[in-house]
Amino acid sequence: METLYEEVAALMVKFKKVVVLSGAGISAESGIPTFRSKGGLWEKYDPAIYASFEVFRTDPSKYWKIRGEFIKNYDKYQPNQAHSALVDLEGMGIVRYVITQNIDGLHKKAGSKNVVEIHGSLREIYCLQCSKEYLAPEVPDGMPPRCNCGGVLKPNTVLFGEQLPQEALATALHESATCKIMLLIGTSAVVYPAAALPSHAKQNGARIIEVNIEKAFPEADYFIEEKAGAALPRIVAEIKLICK
Repeated sequence: METLYEEVAALMVKFKKVVVLSGAGISAESGIPTFRSKGGLWEKYDPAIYASFEVFRTDPSKYWKIRGEFIKNYDKYQPNQAHSALVDLEGMGIVRYVITQNIDGLHKKAGSKNVVEIHGSLREIYCLQCSKEYLAPEVPDGMPPRCNCGGVLKPNTVLFGEQLPQEALATALHESATCKIMLLIGTSAVVYPAAALPSHAKQNGARIIEVNIEKAFPEADYFIEEKAGAALPRIVAEIKLICK
């Protein structure tokens, strides 16, 4: 296993231009429940109802029922060692961009500068009527919460039936096509279009390194079967040894 870490670290130092694709696994270590894994949110709530934009328009209380508690307790959830390691790698000039499927905002909270949140962020909430922005956890009470103007508040996340933000998607596609290495972290690689990004990167010549507790991308060139909070600091440590 040590040889694998050394090899991956050497590759990242050599090529740099690393783009990260992160999924729910990296945030699970911060105590945030996943969506699709066993015991995840979608086992308890049908996403076609509780996370549908059409349903939100007629009954926003359903979405706020499953998301209100997280938003009200937003400060309780903090970045973990994996998020911090990515900040270190960005500071070293190795990680160029973090593309995340997560909506918890923890990459930005940790200090990563170049972050593409392709599914939006629960930290940002806005009024559907006047567009006033609120930042979690500072939102009014109510089910659903409403702005001072009376408009319903909606987190800046992509619900089922909504299009992904085009600028974010364009950036994700460009970064995937031009990176030398794509680092997959804690993603199930089943939700499109994000799931297509590793193949897009590989077709354009990138090496794929996957860090996961279960392999999700069969074509990965390197697979580290470990939690991100343990694996990424080890990669950072190996890179520091090479660069000292």
